[in-house]
Amino acid sequence: MPEPARPPAPTSRPPLPARAEVVVVGAGLAGLACARRLTDSGVEVVLLEAADAVGGRVRTERIDGFRCDRGFQLLNPAYPEARRVLDLAGLRLQPMPAGMVVASRGSRRLLADPLRTPPGRLPAAVRGALAGGGLREKLALARWALHAATADPANLLAEPDEPWGAALDRRRIDGRLRHEVLEPFLSGTVGERNGETSRRFVELLVRSFVRGTPSLPWEGMQAIPDQLAAGLPTGVLRLGVRVERATADQVLTDGGALAARAVVVAADPRTAAALTGLPTPRMRGLTTYWHVAENAPTRSGALHVDADRRGPVANTVVISHAAPSYSPDGRALIATTVLGADGGSSTERAVRTQLQQIYGADPGGWQLLVTHEIPYALTAMDPPLDPRRPVELDGGLLVAGDHRDTASIQGALVSGRRAADAALRRLGHTVPPRPVLGGSRAR
Repeated sequence: MPEPARPPAPTSRPPLPARAEVVVVGAGLAGLACARRLTDSGVEVVLLEAADAVGGRVRTERIDGFRCDRGFQLLNPAYPEARRVLDLAGLRLQPMPAGMVVASRGSRRLLADPLRTPPGRLPAAVRGALAGGGLREKLALARWALHAATADPANLLAEPDEPWGAALDRRRIDGRLRHEVLEPFLSGTVGERNGETSRRFVELLVRSFVRGTPSLPWEGMQAIPDQLAAGLPTGVLRLGVRVERATADQVLTDGGALAARAVVVAADPRTAAALTGLPTPRMRGLTTYWHVAENAPTRSGALHVDADRRGPVANTVVISHAAPSYSPDGRALIATTVLGADGGSSTERAVRTQLQQIYGADPGGWQLLVTHEIPYALTAMDPPLDPRRPVELDGGLLVAGDHRDTASIQGALVSGRRAADAALRRLGHTVPPRPVLGGSRAR
């Protein structure tokens, strides 16, 4: 397949304009969403990005023909903002199986949504659902998931917040099902396994899992920011430009100063804090190992977790089963995520040992393709969580990013829209209504 189209980094940068109506700093998902909404409203925008490509923390590397996202990431097409601003059909999404495999004591069982499980796999899904955990805990978990899936998100956010572990204790979800299944599953998503994350955030995650099927674009996760960037007018995006200082009406870059009527800082959370004076958000690290195997250790493309927690692995998946486009030649591509940013050789040896226990297959001959150590992979969603932090700061700067909303693709895209709308109001423009929910937006 051809490489995804993206603007090349110029060998010699063209000079920056002296001024623009709005300057957006950072071409991650939030900055791209902000710039798209502004340019769609007829605003003159300059979008500055220090890296050589768009995406921020959403990037894909091509290594020996394999597509390796920078860390194991998924797009849930049920995200409302993704349906509003992305051409989901154009991404050619490859859905993950609606379930996971739980390894424990030398056996593996499938836990799957029976409504989204192929008929041939239903017996295994039913057996997996019946095994492990008592009836009381299963009913309590079902009630909790149903509440999260059906309640209005505003009501979920209005309820008092607390650590999600405490919320499960209160609901009497405190047995094997929680400790052997739910905690290992959520750990790779929230970046911790101690139940510290906001109950509000976790319930929003559960809602999205129940209502949608996380998927992978055919060209890799990089296709998402690439698609947003492709809709920008020529000349808006400037790659390889580092911003050193930002105020409400000017940015100072390594290529000179640029005046503006409004400035939106949509850089990564730590850079945004340095430019705006906001407190530095607490971040969580993740490390993803990408292995290639001649023979796949399983026929399943579902996420695998270790109920016995026999090592550092949070989750692992033969990603090429669910997303065949990630492998160029049919060999198995396995993505394995551990908590923290530690990709040393001793950790990788421990990972291989645990993978043998999880899959029941010897990984000794697997090739380590690449290791992604990402110390600032996720913004910690600590309670009490306010998913609508102000985007207008004292002093006039505007700010966007998942640290102003929720640590998700949904949160990044929404924060970009909110910052764009604030800029439109400042410029005296009419703020257009939110885009209509769709999923096949024309480009």
